[in-house]
Amino acid sequence: MRRLARECAQLWVKTRENLNYPLGVWTPLSFSEPSGEASELIEKILTPQTFVLEIGSEELPSQDVSSSVKQLEEAIEGCLKAQRLKYGCISVFGTPRRIVVIVEGLAPVQDEMEKEIRGPPCKAAFDDKGLPTKALEGFCRKNGIPQDSLVTRVEGKTEFVFATVKEQCRQAIEVLSESLPSVMKQISFPKAMRWNSEVSYSRPIRWILAIYGGVVVPFSFAGVASGRSTHVLRTAVSRIVEVSKAEDYLGCIKEAGITMCIKERKESIWTRSSALAGNVGGRLPDVAISGLLDEVANLVEAPNPLLGSFDASFLALPAEILTTVMRKHQRYFPVEDPKTEELLPAFITVANGNIDEALVRKGNEAVLRARYEDAKFFYQSDISKPLLDFRPQLKGILFQEKLGTMLDKSIRVEKMVEKLGELLELDSENMEVAYCAAPLAYADLATTVVMEFTSLAGIMGKHYALRQGHSQMVAEAIFESVLPRNAGDIIPTSDPGILLAIADRLDSLVGLFKVGCQPSASADPFGLRRSAYGLVQALVENKKSCNLLKALEIAESVQPSSLAASNIDEVFLFVKRRLEQLLIDQGSNIEIVRSIISERGNDPWLASISVKQLEELIKGEIVKKVVTAYSRPTRIARPESIDLSWEVDTNLFQQAEENTLWIAYNKVASQIDPGTSLDCFFQASEELVEPLDKYFSKVFVLVDDENLKKNRLALMHKIAELPKGIVNFSFLPGF
Repeated sequence: MRRLARECAQLWVKTRENLNYPLGVWTPLSFSEPSGEASELIEKILTPQTFVLEIGSEELPSQDVSSSVKQLEEAIEGCLKAQRLKYGCISVFGTPRRIVVIVEGLAPVQDEMEKEIRGPPCKAAFDDKGLPTKALEGFCRKNGIPQDSLVTRVEGKTEFVFATVKEQCRQAIEVLSESLPSVMKQISFPKAMRWNSEVSYSRPIRWILAIYGGVVVPFSFAGVASGRSTHVLRTAVSRIVEVSKAEDYLGCIKEAGITMCIKERKESIWTRSSALAGNVGGRLPDVAISGLLDEVANLVEAPNPLLGSFDASFLALPAEILTTVMRKHQRYFPVEDPKTEELLPAFITVANGNIDEALVRKGNEAVLRARYEDAKFFYQSDISKPLLDFRPQLKGILFQEKLGTMLDKSIRVEKMVEKLGELLELDSENMEVAYCAAPLAYADLATTVVMEFTSLAGIMGKHYALRQGHSQMVAEAIFESVLPRNAGDIIPTSDPGILLAIADRLDSLVGLFKVGCQPSASADPFGLRRSAYGLVQALVENKKSCNLLKALEIAESVQPSSLAASNIDEVFLFVKRRLEQLLIDQGSNIEIVRSIISERGNDPWLASISVKQLEELIKGEIVKKVVTAYSRPTRIARPESIDLSWEVDTNLFQQAEENTLWIAYNKVASQIDPGTSLDCFFQASEELVEPLDKYFSKVFVLVDDENLKKNRLALMHKIAELPKGIVNFSFLPGF
């Protein structure tokens, strides 16, 4: 085995050498200043020129290509603005081996800039005879300014000397030479590599091309000196190409067969792949567009789609297994029958550049066949016993050290079903389905297929349940218990599925907060933000009313008794913030959302419809009138200024306006409660507008008579409390 490993390593090193990238050998690169000829060329540049910067590296991961392109654009734009260099259009491109920025119309010199510098106080700048002191002479000498250009001005209580200084206009190449290393340092990656220069980057940098007009911008980064050479496809006859002028860069790259534009690469891949699929009577599934096309487009520079096939006997495996292997493991496009939408025994892989099609096809087919043989073995092993038999094996899968294994979590969720079902008002039929699905919901995590292909959790649970004779509703609930799995995913829609999905997330939230695993500003290792978002999303989009505080208490009741009590209020606040984010993501105004959630956040569905109602009402005049009416009683009746035990005594009313307002208050109070719709609340509250206007025009609340003042404040407090449980006006403008 050691000999085989050594031979493999030697072969790999030899391959790297053939590719002109010797491994493990670091050669310091000399960096020279511009030659005299280059300096003359720089001085002759009097008009705006095109500038191109290309950072060439070993193959970047797909997600790093998109990220680095955006970062480079922001960094170069910030640099040019900070350095006072005018420019026209900025274009950025990215491929696995290069990220590029092209700046058109970049000015040859910096813009002039004047700035005012404050010198010493006049007392220190001039002696008793009004002559300049050494302090003033030093200030002038340091900034290169004559004394007769100085002015004095008072700042605060002190008079200072000021001077206007012109910033020197430097050549663009000189500025770029100094600034580009810091621009490149701003590009960061989730996972980066470091090497001798202590510079971090996603993959080793192999070359840097930096040209302004026809002149190389000289600098060094990560031990690599800039130049005018770029590297093209490894299969090219000449792998290194010299670029004479920045304007020629894209032409040179295109001539080498490289497609720089991500949009063009995607269109090329999709068009040619669709044509190949049509050759075997198939088509690419629409699902292939989402995610996979973007990823593949960033894995190649010169896309070359290739059609392959596999043994039709593998189609007996669940389609989800086949497509998962193709998409997630091999980055292949599946091919389906356009009529039945069933998979065909074909796939499309995207190679890079010119290839030996027969050889590449054979290699990819061999890899896929091996993957499918493994999947077939795992699947046949799983179906040899009932799904429920896998549940005890969950004790070998840790959920969290203090919260136990996945078996412990499964038992907790099962215990929550009855009370949570009552809270969600599920009927007996749906409750029976939930009781049956609950012990099976996590069982597929212990199956060999899911252990190998983790993204199939829930999907395989549904498949195995159906295969073993469980009802469609039970199988669907098992699948929906994991939904939504990520942003943009589908949500559970069946009542049992909603129940199990909510129970799962409630258990995670309460339990993990209990053991101190709350998300921080920079980390959320257990995905609790996603869990809380999915929880409220399932309730809102399925129009399910649910008392969140009671639901959290149910989850708290099944947590390990050895742990301290949870701070339910902290979890509740966390979930409310996710509800706020959900409603904002749906396009609602943040002020309206907060005004409703402040009072109705305990029921996400009620909060959602209340936000929509308020958005419609606020377009008219009624909201403005009612908000204005409630604002004065609310401001006057501050909790610290009133006696909350005091009840309104009508015998203390001295003016007719007091009695009129009291009657109006009672009429409104009888029509509303914490569950009242926004429409009804505002219609009822409109009755208070006129009585309140007349009351404040005739009645003074804060009188000297203590009992009279308490009575009037008590009435103000009662009116201010009417919106409680419905809407908090303090978040709305004009309150």
